[in-house]
Amino acid sequence: TDRSKDVIKSGGEWISSIDLENLAVGHPAVAEAAVIGVHHPKWDERPLLIVQLKQGESATREDILKYMDGKIAKWWMPDDVAFVDGIPHTATGKILKTALRDQFKDYTFPTAAA
Repeated sequence: TDRSKDVIKSGGEWISSIDLENLAVGHPAVAEAAVIGVHHPKWDERPLLIVQLKQGESATREDILKYMDGKIAKWWMPDDVAFVDGIPHTATGKILKTALRDQFKDYTFPTAAA
């Protein structure tokens, strides 16, 4: 059931979380990235990029989004970036998105005015 949520439905259009994750890990400071859909009052869901930085590296939300800009459709751009110390994995090493969805279930985008 977790794989069925590898796409985010935003305003009736589909966004691939896998494509966003693969792009984000191309940033030199990013060790690992996950993307989940978070409730948005206007668009139903919007992507939240969850990033674990490489040890000793630093980056801001703006750094990551600027790196992604121009490489994806503008409406695919994550609405926010959350930095975490670690991203949970299954026993087989896959990102455990169910745990991330639970961790961020009450998350509200800074720009999500109802």
